[in-house]
Amino acid sequence: MVCPSGCDPGVRHLLQFIIILAAWKAGSGQIHYSLPEEAKHGTFVGRIAQDLGLELAELVPRLFRVAAKGRWDLLEVNLQNGILFVNSRIDREELCGRSAECSIHLEVIVDRPLQVFHVEVEVKDINDNPPVFPATQKNLFIAESRLLDSRFPLEGASDADIGENALLTYRLSPNEYFSLDVPTKDEQVKPLGLVLRKPLDREEAPELHLFLMATDGGKPELTGTVQLLITVLDANDNAPVFDRTLYKVKLPENVPNGTLVIKLNASDLDEGLNGDIIYSFSSDVSPDIKSKFHIDPVSGEITVIGLIDFEESKAHKIRVEAIDKGFPPLAGHCTVLVEVVDANDNAPQLTITSLSLPISENAPPGTVITLISVFDLDFGANAQVTCSLTPPVPFKLVSTFKNHYSLVLDSALDRENVSAYELVVTARDGGSPSLWATASVSVEVADVNDNAPAFPQPEYTVFVKENNPPGCHMDAQENARVSYSLVERRVGERALSSYVSVHAESGKVYALQPLDHEELELLQFQVSARDAGVPPLGSNVTLQVFVLDENDNSPALLAPRGGSGVGLVNELVSRSVGAGHVVAKVRAVDADSGYNAWLSYELQPTAGGSRDLFRVGLYTGEISTTRALEEADASRQHLLVLVKDHGEPALTATATVLVSLVESGQAAKASSRAFEGGVAQEAALMDVNVYLIVAICAVSSLLVLTLLLYTALRCSAPPTESACGPGKPRLVCSSAVGSWSYSQQRKQRVCSGEGPPKTDLIAFSPSLPQGPTSADNVSHNNLCST
Repeated sequence: MVCPSGCDPGVRHLLQFIIILAAWKAGSGQIHYSLPEEAKHGTFVGRIAQDLGLELAELVPRLFRVAAKGRWDLLEVNLQNGILFVNSRIDREELCGRSAECSIHLEVIVDRPLQVFHVEVEVKDINDNPPVFPATQKNLFIAESRLLDSRFPLEGASDADIGENALLTYRLSPNEYFSLDVPTKDEQVKPLGLVLRKPLDREEAPELHLFLMATDGGKPELTGTVQLLITVLDANDNAPVFDRTLYKVKLPENVPNGTLVIKLNASDLDEGLNGDIIYSFSSDVSPDIKSKFHIDPVSGEITVIGLIDFEESKAHKIRVEAIDKGFPPLAGHCTVLVEVVDANDNAPQLTITSLSLPISENAPPGTVITLISVFDLDFGANAQVTCSLTPPVPFKLVSTFKNHYSLVLDSALDRENVSAYELVVTARDGGSPSLWATASVSVEVADVNDNAPAFPQPEYTVFVKENNPPGCHMDAQENARVSYSLVERRVGERALSSYVSVHAESGKVYALQPLDHEELELLQFQVSARDAGVPPLGSNVTLQVFVLDENDNSPALLAPRGGSGVGLVNELVSRSVGAGHVVAKVRAVDADSGYNAWLSYELQPTAGGSRDLFRVGLYTGEISTTRALEEADASRQHLLVLVKDHGEPALTATATVLVSLVESGQAAKASSRAFEGGVAQEAALMDVNVYLIVAICAVSSLLVLTLLLYTALRCSAPPTESACGPGKPRLVCSSAVGSWSYSQQRKQRVCSGEGPPKTDLIAFSPSLPQGPTSADNVSHNNLCST
């Protein structure tokens, strides 16, 4: 279809849509072929390329390929001519079984553009399978006494084909005795059958040979044949008879498999098959009998095939029947009673029931401690048991009833000599050989309450890290017979029980809340232990808990003298200064101790500052120039100083330093004002420091005297008060060797529990200014607080 160049654009779009729709329908359609099964290799199926609307020349470039579900090698496509042909043998019965419909589904795929086509190849059935009977010969045994019109079922033939090819008809070879009964379509469930039309006479015809033929409805017809061999049986009018109706046998238990129990004998007056006898257990015999005994169907011998256990069953009653091979078969019956003889194969069993354990050392003789019962599964002398006690101990066994004993105290006990006894009770039966069993009895001797609880040492020292989780285990004293409690005292403004608790049974001490090293360094208290005796006895032990420092405080920045906020320093610097000039100093302290309070300083890169123009002292915090200032340097420098401690993990703080570069005249005026303010502050600071030094010396002397008195009291008498509190003054310093906090010699304060701890004393060490050359002279002072 061609559109003229002058056609309407809407018409052109409509034509394009119709072409696309037609192509889509062609790509999504399905082609149907059919071929008979068993077609030879190369058999033409269809021109698949032409039917799909594909050109032969484009099959290879467009990667023409065929995918089949299941057996992919049955069909193939010749890419030269586009013909679909048979590639290998196609057996409909193997491919689809007896399904009414059988098809091979192909999926044809081409690329550029991608298209998928569905092709269905129907496989048609041919009559290639003849009717088949289950066997080539069928044996029938019919008694000569059978009545006329008796029906004998036969199994028909089967045909693997379908439809007309599987419709079967049957014919019986001509004879005068039987006719064939073929069920109609309405009686498909009813099998084939032979119907007796003339009475049988074994003396005239002992055997009959007939042929049954099945023919299917295919073209050409196929047939199958089975030979019917009919044996005429003599009339069976005598049943087998046993010598006796009841047989009694004694059998020891635990005999090996294959042991003969008895050989039965039955006779039949008939001849031939009517006189041949088959022995078997009666149908009502229990599975347990069948699992223990076996009867030979020909000889009538009964043998053992399972475990014969006297304790499980003392006798077995076996019903046996003898059936002849006549038709109908006749049977005779008898009973075999097997009595199991006991063997000594079970050791005695001991059961111990504890009554009074542990036993007090002051218990009188004759006290019953445990009850012992003995049981033996055997019978007679094999079940008669005697008991004995070892080793020689102050106990004895007393028989209270048959196979029941009591373990009683025979003499006085002394826990200080023997605190526990390990007894062995032996039970021995009267079998031959004798069997025995033993049981152990542990008898603990309980002490009377004549000793008070005693701790291994009068005082315990425990180190606990601060910020511990609530419920943290601090100390334990294992003694299941002692109850523990705190000796309540006050620690500052709070009760001791708000800090710690003690488990009443185990003696384990737990922290009830996180402890803070900066608030409380030593917690001293007493734990009381009391026993459960009458009267109860008790004692006390002192526990000292030292709270260890953790790095839980970040460095704290100190405000500069200039009045700027904490963490912000403003400085004016003349452009005429040279390398190494100190322009500012960052001060910081840390509330922790030791390495956790050792501070270092680092200069961090910023957008408004030059890292090659300034440097900071690693431990002093002094910011100085690295070279002479130049006109090209920015007039305002923004520096960021990172203050970091040496704890694990390290904590940090950040200070901002704003440095303004000015001319020499402006710097001199600012320096003069700063110097005047600094001199006034230094003079006041020197006056204060003199008094503070005197006060520190006085307080230190008083504290040393107090510690000496406290130590003397502790050595002469047990402690009566709880020691607590932050008794270790902390010194926080910023100096030329860095900033750190360290602990001085521990100075304990004895807390009476009344009132809060004394206020800490803050002191500044004196330092004289070195001249007005720098606006930061006062920054070299050392700041220490305790």
